[in-house]
Amino acid sequence: MPQPSNFPAFTALSMSTLRHSHFEDAQAIFAGTLFVSLALILFKQVGLLTGGAAGIAFLLHYLTGVGFGKLFFLINLPFYGFAWLRMGREFTLKTFVAISLLSAMTEWSPALFAIERLHPAYAAVLGGLLLGAGCLFLARHRGSLGGATIISLYMQEKHGWRAGKVQMAIDCSIVALAFLVIDPVRVLYSVLAAVVMSVFLAVNHKPGRYVTTI
Repeated sequence: MPQPSNFPAFTALSMSTLRHSHFEDAQAIFAGTLFVSLALILFKQVGLLTGGAAGIAFLLHYLTGVGFGKLFFLINLPFYGFAWLRMGREFTLKTFVAISLLSAMTEWSPALFAIERLHPAYAAVLGGLLLGAGCLFLARHRGSLGGATIISLYMQEKHGWRAGKVQMAIDCSIVALAFLVIDPVRVLYSVLAAVVMSVFLAVNHKPGRYVTTI
C-alpha cells in the first residue's frame, strides 16, 4: 500500500513481516471493539466516562440523553479525512469498521445483558484494562477507534512519542471537563480508568517494537 509522502515508508521486509491475513485482521478488529464496548458499558452503568471521542460522546450523552453509539459515530466523522491523509487507506478503512462495530455494540448491548451491581472503582480498573487491551489489538493490526487514538498513533510513528503518553495527556484533559457535567467523585474514578488504560498502552505499545522504518 503506498504511504503518504510525509509518512515513514515501510521496508519490503517489514511489510512482509508485519502483514496479517484478512482473517487475523477481522478477528482482531472484532475482539478489540468487543473489549472496548464492554469497558464503555461498565462506565455507562456507573456514570463514568473516558477520554477522546468516546469521552465527548459520553458528555453529550449525559447532557442530552441521545444514545452513546450514535454520538460516537458522528463525532468521529471529521477524523477520517485526517486518518486517510496521514495514516493511509488501510488504517482508515479498518478504523471505520471498528468505529461502526463499536457504535452498534454499545447501542444494542442493553438487549443482550444487564449488570445489577457494580462498584465504580472496579469498573474503572477493569474498564481501563479492557480499553487498553482493545486499543492494542487494533493498533497491532493498523486500526483504531478514531479521535485521540488516531492522533496518538500518528505522533508515535511520526515523531517516536509513546502512544500511551500522548493518549494520557489528551484523555485526562477531556476527562477534566467532566467536572462541569457529572459528580466529581465519578470524574475521579474516570481519571483512574484513563490512567490504567494509558499505563497499559505505554508499557505494551512502544515505538519500534512492531514497526520498522527507513
